Amino acid sequence: MAKEKGRKIIAQNKKARHDYLILDTYECGLVLTGTEVKSLRQGRASLVDGFVQIDGHEAWLHQIHVPEYTQGTWTNHSARRKRKLLMHRAEIDKLESKAQETGHTIVPLALYFKDGRAKVEIALAKGKKEYDKRQTLREKQDRRETDRAIAAVKRRQRA
Repeated sequence: MAKEKGRKIIAQNKKARHDYLILDTYECGLVLTGTEVKSLRQGRASLVDGFVQIDGHEAWLHQIHVPEYTQGTWTNHSARRKRKLLMHRAEIDKLESKAQETGHTIVPLALYFKDGRAKVEIALAKGKKEYDKRQTLREKQDRRETDRAIAAVKRRQRA
């Protein structure tokens, strides 16, 4: 059996990048059961309501939805159970101290397989205000319009 290589994305949390200002990102392993891994290999998961909580010097991922494995038996997992994150002690301590500051939270950004192992990318984030979200959308739209204008000029020059 050939070993998997590369990164296969299962789920992304696009809303987190819209709602939060990402300050720092970390890659973590996950403690999963067999049926959870099989369900993830089918590409089924949702990170929308997910968050990370540090409890007793351990990082826990809450509220991500990994649906039950369809061919699972009584050994199947519950869909929204909390899952332990595998991180170095220094990273956990650093995240814990930063997350205690006002307005900071830890959110999952992506769930993926890297070289056959399930990983989650988490981020230390700060909540954006409504006007910050509008400003980000405006900048994105302006960037898109300038790219279109540059492409149109280049097309005219070629013709």
